[in-house]
Parts: sequence; structure tokens; C-alpha cells
Amino acid sequence: MEAAKAGATIDAHLGHTEAMGLAETEFARMVEQLGSLSAEDWRQPTVCELWDVRALASHVLGMAEAQASLRQFAHDFRAAGRRSGGKMIDAMTATQVAERASMTPGAIVSRLASVAPKAVKARRRTPALVRHVVRMTQDPPFDAERWRFGFLVDKIFTRDTWMHRLDISRATGKTMVLTAPHDGRLIDDVVAEWGHRHGQAFSLTLTGPAGGQWRVGDQGEQLELDALDFCLTVGSRQPGTGLLATEVPF
Repeated sequence: MEAAKAGATIDAHLGHTEAMGLAETEFARMVEQLGSLSAEDWRQPTVCELWDVRALASHVLGMAEAQASLRQFAHDFRAAGRRSGGKMIDAMTATQVAERASMTPGAIVSRLASVAPKAVKARRRTPALVRHVVRMTQDPPFDAERWRFGFLVDKIFTRDTWMHRLDISRATGKTMVLTAPHDGRLIDDVVAEWGHRHGQAFSLTLTGPAGGQWRVGDQGEQLELDALDFCLTVGSRQPGTGLLATEVPF
């Protein structure tokens, strides 16, 4: 893997075509993971304190349906706006979970398998002008930023599904399927953004199937940890110090 380059722009590391291939694979892996869970697994609490595995799966389904349909996205956004206080993404998640509360685990898996290709198709067809020109305000701690819609389409939507696949893996104690071409590529992009956000020299070694080595400068902080723990840390799932306190959106 290439070293993250200081000064790289957040939305230049991954091209739209490659990003859509990663999105397609990630949805497929989530469907496979959910399909392998036992009834007990679906009831396990997750690091997302308000949501158990079933709730997280409902959120992933809700986000996929919102990506596939502008009408559904608008509905979720309006419904979230009617919830008082808190972050918009938390309100959207609560809406998605509540509206799918009557679905069985099997129905969630089946519907996700059906809608995922439509979600990727809609994202793939998002016009370049829309991806590059439309900007959206964000919740804290990124509220000072206005992200290009393409950043959501190409990166955040996939990272969100990937992180929840990790959440479910940790909650159920089941090994997460990881490969260098897919998970390693996603993590490579996260490292590049992390390096851009803190702007410091560093030497980073991430272990595991999706890991790698990155170096920027000669006198920076030297870090070595598991690739998944790195993502959990910079994704604010667990505390980090030094450069690992720099958050990256998922």
C-alpha cells in the first residue's frame, strides 16, 4: 500500500468507479454476515449503546433504502427533523430502526439483499456535477465542515456499513471477513484522510489481513496496532491519544 501523502485532499484518494465496486462488495459482505447470525446473535448489545445487533441491521437497511430512493431519503430526513435535540444522524438512525421494528431478522436480510444493488446503482449514477458541487453541513465533531455530496456517496456510506459490520462482529464474537483488496483498500483511504486531518509526520503499522505500513516524514509519532483497532479508535468507538485522537468520519 502507498503511504498517505501529507496535504492530500479528503475526496481525491478514491475514484468514483473504484468506490462503487467497494460499495457493492461491502453490501454483499454485510448480507452474508447477517445471514450467518443466530437468533441469540441478533439480540446482542453493541458498542452503539442504544442499538443491539438487530437495530444496527435495521439502520443499515434503512440507509441502503435511502440511498436507493430519493423519496425515502427525503422521508427519513424529514422524520429525523421532527425528533427534538441530538445529532441528525442519530435521529435518522432512530427513525430507521423504529420504522422497521416489526421486521423479522430474515426479512431484514432478504430486503437488504434486494435493495443493496439498487442503492449502489443509484450512487453510481449520481451526476459528477452533483457529487462535486452539492455540499452538506454535518453533525459535531465535523460541524465546521461542509462535505461534498460525493464524499458521502463514495466514502461515508460505505464506511458506515463497514463499521457496523465490525460492530456486529465484535458484539457477536464472530470473525469478520477481511481481505486486502477490499478492507485493506478502505482502510488505506481512512489512513490517508487521517494523515491529512492531523497534518503531522508519522510512521504507522497496522497488523492483520487488512493492514499495511505508511510513513510520512522522518520524526513523527511511531504507531503499531491492529488495523481494526485503529479504525475503532479514529472512528471514536474507543479512546485514542496522540495522533490517534484525530477523528475520521465513518
